[in-house]
Amino acid sequence: MNARQPLFAFAVLLAACAAAADEGMWTYDNPPTAQLQERYRFTPAAEWLDHLRLASVRLNDGGSGSFVSPEGLVLTNHHVALGQLQKVSSEQKDYVADGFYAKSRSDELTCPDLEMNVLQSMEDVTARVFAAADPKAPEKEQNEKRKAETARIEGESAQKTGLRSDVVELYHGGEYWLYRYKRYTDVRLVFAPEVQAAFYGGDPDNFTYPRFDLDMALFRVYEDGKPLRPKHWLRWSEAGVKDGDLVFVSGHPGRTQRLQTLAQLKFDRDHFLPIRLKLLKLRLKALREYAARGPEQARRAQELIYGYENSLKALAGALEGLSAKLLDAKAKSEAEFKSLLASRAETAAYAASFDRIAAAQKAFASRAKEYVLRTRPSGSRLLGLAQTIVRWVSEAEKPNEKRYEEFRDSALDSLRFEAFSPAPVYADLEETMLSLYLRTALAEFGPEQAFVKAALNGRSPEEAAAQAVRGTKLFEPDFRRRLVEGGTRAVQACDDPLIELARRTDSSYRELRKWYEDDIQSVLTTEGGRIAKARFAAYGRSVYPDATFTLRLSYGKVAGYEQGTTEVPYKTTFYGLFERSASFDGARPFDLPRRFADARERLELATPLNFVTTNDIIGGNSGSPVVDREGLLVGVVFDGNIQSLILDYVYTEEQARAVAVHSGGMLHALRKVYGMDALADELAGR
Repeated sequence: MNARQPLFAFAVLLAACAAAADEGMWTYDNPPTAQLQERYRFTPAAEWLDHLRLASVRLNDGGSGSFVSPEGLVLTNHHVALGQLQKVSSEQKDYVADGFYAKSRSDELTCPDLEMNVLQSMEDVTARVFAAADPKAPEKEQNEKRKAETARIEGESAQKTGLRSDVVELYHGGEYWLYRYKRYTDVRLVFAPEVQAAFYGGDPDNFTYPRFDLDMALFRVYEDGKPLRPKHWLRWSEAGVKDGDLVFVSGHPGRTQRLQTLAQLKFDRDHFLPIRLKLLKLRLKALREYAARGPEQARRAQELIYGYENSLKALAGALEGLSAKLLDAKAKSEAEFKSLLASRAETAAYAASFDRIAAAQKAFASRAKEYVLRTRPSGSRLLGLAQTIVRWVSEAEKPNEKRYEEFRDSALDSLRFEAFSPAPVYADLEETMLSLYLRTALAEFGPEQAFVKAALNGRSPEEAAAQAVRGTKLFEPDFRRRLVEGGTRAVQACDDPLIELARRTDSSYRELRKWYEDDIQSVLTTEGGRIAKARFAAYGRSVYPDATFTLRLSYGKVAGYEQGTTEVPYKTTFYGLFERSASFDGARPFDLPRRFADARERLELATPLNFVTTNDIIGGNSGSPVVDREGLLVGVVFDGNIQSLILDYVYTEEQARAVAVHSGGMLHALRKVYGMDALADELAGR
């Protein structure tokens, strides 16, 4: 057997294993045509793929959606729309609790800061990015050269096309693709059910199945003051799906770690996930105490509480998924792969990349807690705005290719749209979250740590937060705009207490980020790219890249599963909704929404409401359309079951399922529960 044969044999084995499961979050330039033909005797045509891609939508609130009418209607989840519902609500009108129903176009509510993106084209720029960096240069220098080149590519594309242009790193540095998006910012709310219908069963039922949720929302996109008439939109199937049907999900999964090394997975298990879980628990406790002050505080905190509860369950499931069994399997497969690399002269050097990544992860552990606290959202919107403004004006003075990526020219339109949003900000909630953030930093790092010392400036966390929030003008969008337009001089001269806090802590942030980018990120990207080249040498592109919140296609089938000795059905019905409520005597959170209780006699209770599939999905896929082989919309993804929480790290179809709202159930509810026949007719194409 020659040196190539072991690699070839292992690649064949891998391909055989992959073909046995509905696995993969595939990029549209590399659809899983071989797997689909082998498993389902179906090969999607190029026109079929283009149509689905151009009908798919990414929402800047962190979810997915799809065009579903020739008049610009976009379908997504209620929980994806929740932030906008909260922002258009008030103490007098709570659209989260009561729902929103636009009976005419004039009733549709303008969303303050919802941006939607549609992927127009993809271009492989790997060769250009690789050519920009000398592979023999120090890793820090290579990293800087790659970033500068991606900034140039984005800038050239945006100037030439007028489209949002993002260079996306795939295969952990193995490939770079330029994605061009059409942006839409005039988005209006059309329909959202009351939260009790959308999130029936509340937190106890979250990540479970069977489910009985009408987790849907509808927006309409406008352009030049008129409803958009998209060329590509998904026709609605009133019949929906049946058991065993082949279905596809087109959406934007957030992040997976399936191609990460063993050292990276252990870092997540020992540092990253425990730190994030601790922060989530602290924030949830503070938010629940805040919500207990009164109904208005409960309304203001609802979106944050829901988001943190959801993240807490997801991360806890991911941590549990990083079991000894999974890590042992990873260690075995990694050892085999390294052995195969070492057996070939042209790939032998790549085996050492695993050790370099392990060394970088060990170094990262020394500052992991600080990095997570400083680089992830603080929980305070005002602090985030202050930090953004201080960094923005400073970065804007640099050449485009030298800036932090979030302040490159290609990102500024979206940044302005978000930073100058007129969405309400609540002072008492801000003070609660900022004081918690500062108190956590003090407890974790001590009073002499650089960030803590600069942030508190001789005060207690509570005093510092109160002074900053009560004295700031950042509540006003025009004030934020004037600061940015005034540049560094305006920001340096500004005596706003939150801006001052952001200025005092900026140098410690920049030091931390420079350390991470120079000592950690540069190693992970450079060595990850080398491992990716080795994978390509062995398997070609038969392996899909980890998720990156970019558009992906997954395939699967409608299927129930066995749980213990119980057969879990592939679908639920309106019958089940009423039965679940009766089983708990209508107690919260299993009480029926009033509109559903009143509509019982009008409903065909056998109508499907939710269903499950084997599609490969994670967070970010919320709101993704589910389509059949004809390209008809048969559902919208809204969750995964508890067994799916391991999918960040490994795919399994034994019990893990994507959970979706049934297309027939959505139409039935619109007609029989909400009396929105005109909207249902628009969706049904009547």
